[in-house]
Parts: sequence; structure tokens; C-alpha cells
Amino acid sequence: MANEPATTNDFQMNRPTIISLLYIGSFLAGITTIIAVILAYVWNGESHASWEDSHYRYHIRTFWMGMVWTAVAVVGSIVTLFLLAWLLFPLVAVWFVARAAKSLMAAQRNEPVRNVETWFV
Repeated sequence: MANEPATTNDFQMNRPTIISLLYIGSFLAGITTIIAVILAYVWNGESHASWEDSHYRYHIRTFWMGMVWTAVAVVGSIVTLFLLAWLLFPLVAVWFVARAAKSLMAAQRNEPVRNVETWFV
């Protein structure tokens, strides 16, 4: 019965639980993720109950998949910013020409430019 999961309603502070709590705690202190995956590797190499095998593998895979998803998110953010920048260049050009045209029309009427301090047209 030592290899069977506990069936009590008490909170079990076992090794997979500790790793899970460290992962959840990483939202407050990111370093706990590194501690958790190191513990998963170390504890996976030690003798443990058979039900814990899947937990260690799951936690290790969670870490590495999280790293991949984080890299995808970072690259996606950079690409998005790059693409947004290319979309902003034409908008800035239109803004620049509109402001120049506003000044040109006022100058042709010998009038001052209205709303000089505005960031818009």
C-alpha cells in the first residue's frame, strides 16, 4: 500500500505538490520555477513511489514547454512590434503631410496656424 496514492482528505505535502506550489509561486518570484525543475530532475533520479513518475515527467515537460511558449511569445511580440512599426510609418507620413498642408494653407491666407501646441493636425 506504500505505492498507492493517499485517499485522505488531508492536504498532502509530497514532492510533486512542492514542485507544483513552486511553479505557482513563480508568478510572485520567477526563480522558483528554476528551483522546481531542478528538484523535479533530482527527485526523479531518486527512489520514489511509482505514482510520482508521471508527476516528475509532467513537471519537467511543463518547464520546457513553458520555455518554448515564452520564446514564441517574445518572438511574436518583437515581430508584432516590427509589423506595427511598418504600419505606423505611413500613418506618420500622412500626419506629417497634413500638418505641412495645414501650415501651407494658413500661410497662403496670411493667417497664423491655429492650435500650434497640438500633437494632432
